[in-house]
Amino acid sequence: MKKKRKWKIVFLFFSCFFSLIFFCNFWVSHTTQAMVFSSLEEIPSCPVGLVLGCSQYLEDGRRNLFFLYRIEAASALYHAGKVQKLLVSGDRTGKYYNEPEDMKKSLIQLGIPEDAILCDFEGFNTLESITRAKKIFGLDKIIVVSQKFHNERAIFIALQKGIHAIGFNAKDVDFSYSYKTELRELLSRAKIVLELYSLSLND
Repeated sequence: MKKKRKWKIVFLFFSCFFSLIFFCNFWVSHTTQAMVFSSLEEIPSCPVGLVLGCSQYLEDGRRNLFFLYRIEAASALYHAGKVQKLLVSGDRTGKYYNEPEDMKKSLIQLGIPEDAILCDFEGFNTLESITRAKKIFGLDKIIVVSQKFHNERAIFIALQKGIHAIGFNAKDVDFSYSYKTELRELLSRAKIVLELYSLSLND
C-alpha cells in the first residue's frame, strides 16, 4: 500500500513538472509570436540591435554555429539599414573568454564600423542582457538578435521590464547539433516565468 502511494506521489510530481514546462513554453511562444521576424524586409527599423552572446567555439574546438549565425544576422540587420548601432552583450569570465569582444571582432570583419558597436561585458545571462540594455544603456526600444527560440524568451523578459522589443531571428541550427540547447531552453522558459512572476509579487 505504501509503495503504491509512493508511486502515485512520484507520478503526480512529474505530471505537475511537465505540465508546468509545457504551459510556460506555450505562454512564452504565444505571447511573443507576433514580435519575431525572419525577414529583413518585414522587420521594422530600430536605433539599436541587441546581439545576445554565446561562446565562439565549442569545447572540441569547432566553431559554434549559434555564434556564427547570430553574427551574420546582426551584420545583415546593420547593412540593411535596420539599425544604426549594435549592442553586443555577453559573458566575460576570464582573460581568454570574452563573448562581447569576440562578437565585436567578428562584426568588424563583416564591415561593421567599430564606433557602431557597443559592448556590455556583464550580460551573464539573457535576463541580465535585457535588463542592462535599459538600466545601463538607457534603451527602451531594441531589436534582439538570436535564434528564434531564444528571441521569444528574451522578448518575453523585455515585455515584463517595460522595453519595446522585437526579435530578428538568426538562422536556425540543425536539431542534431542543437538539441541539448533547445531542451535546456524548455527549462529556461519555466525558470524565467517563475522568476519574473516572483519578482512581480515582491514589487
